[in-house]
Amino acid sequence: MARLKHIAQQRLEKLERIRGQGINPYPNSYQRSHTTQEALALYEQIESSQQTVMGSELSLAGRITAIRFMGKIAFFDIRDGSGKIQLHFSHDLLGKKKYEFLHEIDIGDIIGAKGKLFRTKTGEITLEVNDFTLLAKSLQPLPEKWHGLVDVEKRYRQRYLDLISNEELKSVFELRSQIISALRLFLNEGGFIEVETPVLQPVAGGALARRFKTHHQALEQDLYLRIALELYLKRLIIGGFDKVYEIGRIFRNEGISTRHNPEFTMVEIYEAYADYNDMMKMVEDMVSYIAREVMGKPEIKFGEELVKLTPPWQRISLREAIKERCGIDFEDYPDVKSLRVRMEQSGLEVDPNKDRGRLIDELISTFVQPSLMQPTFLVDYPVEMSPLAKRKRDNDRFVERFEAFIGGLELANAFTELNDPIEQRKRFHDQRKIQSAELMLAKSGGKEPEAEAIDEDFLIALEYGMPPTGGLGVGIDRLVMLFADKQSIREIILFPQLKAK
Repeated sequence: MARLKHIAQQRLEKLERIRGQGINPYPNSYQRSHTTQEALALYEQIESSQQTVMGSELSLAGRITAIRFMGKIAFFDIRDGSGKIQLHFSHDLLGKKKYEFLHEIDIGDIIGAKGKLFRTKTGEITLEVNDFTLLAKSLQPLPEKWHGLVDVEKRYRQRYLDLISNEELKSVFELRSQIISALRLFLNEGGFIEVETPVLQPVAGGALARRFKTHHQALEQDLYLRIALELYLKRLIIGGFDKVYEIGRIFRNEGISTRHNPEFTMVEIYEAYADYNDMMKMVEDMVSYIAREVMGKPEIKFGEELVKLTPPWQRISLREAIKERCGIDFEDYPDVKSLRVRMEQSGLEVDPNKDRGRLIDELISTFVQPSLMQPTFLVDYPVEMSPLAKRKRDNDRFVERFEAFIGGLELANAFTELNDPIEQRKRFHDQRKIQSAELMLAKSGGKEPEAEAIDEDFLIALEYGMPPTGGLGVGIDRLVMLFADKQSIREIILFPQLKAK
């Protein structure tokens, strides 16, 4: 720590000397003619055309990542957003004053340089600098041996240093951008319209999750960060849009893990006159399309598994999947008490606050999900797990719902949307009763969770009539984790949530 403070002090002294020479160490702009990669490509093009002399002068700019002085010559490496290039400085070309000024420059500083390209004796394309400009003086030293650091949290907390020091990391976030672009292209070509719905909502609905609360001073009203996009997008289907989607941030005031961040990105998609079978086909086609666009082929490597994304994907009944993997047929246990006892007999520690639907969800995450490496749809869920989904046509104890899994990650969730306003109201009230019972248990344990409110405006909208509709939600972060072959969500979010120091 003392050494770092000493280096920072030296840089402050250099800054003062630079200002003392009448030089602005932070100029407003710099006109560069090429990126580093454009410059390299240009020189290779000149070589391939068998030209012997570089024509016009180039101006490049970037952060210094290496400095090597050898008497009256010096070599710097600079890096910009496209890559790296070497700069060559000569005392004879620059003159004494300009060359000596190089000693006021440190690794981490940002400079602009003008000159012509040549290839060194070692074969490296290099800019022969005839003039340079300091663009930003770095007052903090870059971390040494960054790749050897074991303080992973510091990488997330100071992501800018991680990006400067880890060349491979930038490609992960470029991949994320490419995935979202390909997703938009797929949906737009399919006739879907991208829309935006409120982030601040008077009632946060569409999912079961703890909310973030804030207060609007002018309205004198509590508002909530949204926990889902669903209910507003379905209002648009009611209003006459047949195909809509939104890519947006979701906020849930819950735990943090390698697969969960309090704010995350989802795409939700709604199509009138469709059902969950149509949504299954959409997921297959969309994910394989994105893979071809971004990866060049419909397969990815995730961990040790080669995942093949070409449709059709495997479809498994949720009931049969759980029964096969742990021997529990939840239909034999129609109430929460009997199912809890059966799960405890299997050695599971069961939260007494959980309702039957959440217990079944625990069976999925414990016994089924980890084994679903190849693309798989778990289909047909118990009605108590899905208050917004329509009942199955041949079995009203189940709903038309699926979840898609790849690499042991839950990727997507979809329904044939419930459009009967009377049944929807009843489901919301039944859910409310269950939550009230859970609240009593939780409060007795010293917790004070907040009860979910019922979105009356959505129910009124539904009474005007919503066509049969298929709805789908896909986790963008999970999709990027799969494509980037990362096991932690923090690796694919630029600024993951961390506890304040």
